[in-house]
Amino acid sequence: MDFIRQLADQLDTLVWTSGIPVGDETIPFVVILLLGAGVYFTFRLSFIQFTKLGHGFAVVSGKYSDPDDPGDVSHFQALSTALSATVGIGNIAGVALAIHWGGPGALFWMWVTGVLGMATKFSEVTLAQKYRNVREPDPERPWEGMVAGGPMFYIEKGLGKAWKPMAVIFAVFLAAVALFTGNGVQANTVADVFQDEFGISPWIAGVTTATIIGLVIIGGISRIGRVTGILAPAMAGIYVAGALFILILHWDQVLPSLGLIFTEAFNPSAGVAGAGVGTFLFTMLWGVRRGLFSNEAGQGSAPIAHAAARTDEPASEGVVGLIEPFIDTIVICTMTALVIIITSSWDDQIPTDLDLSSGAISFVAERDDGRFSFFQSAPDEIPVEAGAPVHADVGDVRFAWHEVPVARFYLDPEQTQPFTGTILPGAAQAVEEDGTTHAVLYGNAVTNGAPLTMLAFRRGLPGDWGHYIVLLTVLLFAISTAIAWSYYGDRCAFYLFGAKAVLPYKLMFVVMHFVGAVAPLILAWTIGDILLGLVIIPNLIAVIFLTGKVKDEAGSYFKRKPWLKEREAPRP
Repeated sequence: MDFIRQLADQLDTLVWTSGIPVGDETIPFVVILLLGAGVYFTFRLSFIQFTKLGHGFAVVSGKYSDPDDPGDVSHFQALSTALSATVGIGNIAGVALAIHWGGPGALFWMWVTGVLGMATKFSEVTLAQKYRNVREPDPERPWEGMVAGGPMFYIEKGLGKAWKPMAVIFAVFLAAVALFTGNGVQANTVADVFQDEFGISPWIAGVTTATIIGLVIIGGISRIGRVTGILAPAMAGIYVAGALFILILHWDQVLPSLGLIFTEAFNPSAGVAGAGVGTFLFTMLWGVRRGLFSNEAGQGSAPIAHAAARTDEPASEGVVGLIEPFIDTIVICTMTALVIIITSSWDDQIPTDLDLSSGAISFVAERDDGRFSFFQSAPDEIPVEAGAPVHADVGDVRFAWHEVPVARFYLDPEQTQPFTGTILPGAAQAVEEDGTTHAVLYGNAVTNGAPLTMLAFRRGLPGDWGHYIVLLTVLLFAISTAIAWSYYGDRCAFYLFGAKAVLPYKLMFVVMHFVGAVAPLILAWTIGDILLGLVIIPNLIAVIFLTGKVKDEAGSYFKRKPWLKEREAPRP
């Protein structure tokens, strides 16, 4: 197992870290490809994300829809399914991570990736519609669906049979991503929340959510579309309403916070973790990375859902697709970031239980320039006297919580009894001078990820219940994400092995959901991220080569304006 973990870590570094060195940082090749493709599509399609956004909202409203058009779901249900997979932990934890590492300015670069991602989404969704596979539905096997589409189809049909091996690679990798990242990790998140907040055993949570997901996905994309058509707007609505209420209560801080975001984007003073103090490139990279993970543009997964929409005009679903990064990154991520900044939660140290076996622990040393170096291995011991680390000078290795050094350690939650003794990281213990051992110390520390967002909502809303909004949406996001990813995976199985492979894949998906709930998934996260990086490459290569087809479809659609004819003379 150790060999597999080491191999996975090496592959993860190769996929997501290898790139062009610039100063102390490296711009990963995958990031360059994603951003470069977004810029290319933006110019080739004449800034379509700005000029046609309004038309996209008109199409998704259903005013131009014809129920007799080929497809399994409406424009709105296709968008809801795609958003169910896209809007999730990245909007809650990902934004917090970006601000933690890159500072408030990271949000600006998330906006940039969101805007470029809108053009990318239009391109890949239009191609998914153009080259989809449509067949007669089998009423006795609704899980098989009428439509199958996505990158594997437009790679093979658009580029030709010689490219089929690349399409097969994409389908195999994405089917695996669906099982790991899109499913197991989501189940693990729900199980952790249930256990931490309510004391419910992970296996009970796993059985419950696996049953819910199984009942939904067995009905195929039609049932998935109906469920996500309710769930996605509900969960996004609850979350955005809570964030808006906080912004209204703190209206006088909105403009100063936006000003801070723009200032820090180009002249950053510090990331919370300290590694990016005053480093423009560091702030930009954290914003770009989290933005790309948040909106998933270029990943090739969302086009699979959009391919199922009822329409005979590929570009009409393309304009629906470009709405996705707008809602995900420009709206929801911005809400999250503003709440975190306005409530001063992003850089505040709060009373924390310092569990010495926690994965939040790291070890850092301050450099002469004020930045921090991070250590892969823990020191043998860290001496502490009257609560303060001994010799905590520049260059000394220090105990950090979420990459930020802890200034003082205590024996009690009230922080009235300073700890004197030695912290032994290898044993996950703190030993007092008289030999008494402790597995937990206490002190002020920063938080990160979803807990940071929960802290911001708790502070921003009256009373002590605001964090439950985040808790509820985390649960709903995780379940809806798994439901949507099951469809992505079964379409890949359909492409690889035919319609009869769909039901076995769905059953395997449900089993893997339960396994994900009860098993530690650190390795699954890493494997999923590796495969995610690998599917981006064949997808973007295909979309770039087929951009001419996208441009032709868009030009024809907006020149003919078929939606006007539908309104004047609706089909019987």
